[in-house]
Amino acid sequence: MTQTRIPLAGVIGSPIAHSRSPRLHGHWLRKYGIPGHYIPMDVPSAKLDDALRLLPDLGFVGLNVTIPYKEAVMEIADLITDRATLIGAANTLIFRRDGRIHADNTDGYGFIENLRQNSPGWEPRGKPAVVFGAGGAARAVIASLLDVGVPEIRLTNRTRMRAEKLRSDFGNRVQVFDWVQAGNLFEDSGLVVNTTSLGMTGKPEMRVPLDGLGPGMLVNDLVYTPLQTRLLRVAEAQGADTVDGLGMLLHQAVPGFERWFGHRPEIEDSTRAAVLR
Repeated sequence: MTQTRIPLAGVIGSPIAHSRSPRLHGHWLRKYGIPGHYIPMDVPSAKLDDALRLLPDLGFVGLNVTIPYKEAVMEIADLITDRATLIGAANTLIFRRDGRIHADNTDGYGFIENLRQNSPGWEPRGKPAVVFGAGGAARAVIASLLDVGVPEIRLTNRTRMRAEKLRSDFGNRVQVFDWVQAGNLFEDSGLVVNTTSLGMTGKPEMRVPLDGLGPGMLVNDLVYTPLQTRLLRVAEAQGADTVDGLGMLLHQAVPGFERWFGHRPEIEDSTRAAVLR
């Protein structure tokens, strides 16, 4: 009698103890009665290639990838999706049966689905979007906003050179502004997104003038610790719609879980509660 191997998945990074992905995937595995396990793994950079080649032999069907390896895994993967190539990073790996490693990026998908679920009235094609930050998360956000038809992205970053690189990569619909101008970018915008760590627990607050936020705008902060950042509190008090960053974490996990375990999970109140517990 042969016994089917229990599928394993996990998240790799360094450090990794802070990751909420094990709570999320563990919740789904229990909810849907799927025999499988999801494991956090702190992998040293010198062992990254060896680990990715060994894990499929141990029963792993795929991985999530977090800081600092989202770019490094692109050099190891055998197949890379167009969106991962455009963003320049991968957050999801699928270990194929033919032995090849397939790299994808679902951050942009998670970002858009979070907005659609929590602000269904948002219309991307109507007005410009303001984006704070020029790191990996900003690349995913910009790529997805351009894909859904946002006509103009006003990008600002504390280091202008990094923002200029994104404009070079993504084209003329991305306009770069100095950080000192940030408070003046909200006029006639429909969406404001913070992709920086400003406002996160243990990080400096976002000291940008926010008096331009108001009704008719949707404000999203990718930070989810705390859930209600100063940016969201001020925006809500001034009449803007707000969406916190936890939903992006939840939605970006859906495609990977489906590929690894064969079931497409749903994002419900119990999902949020399981991650926040």
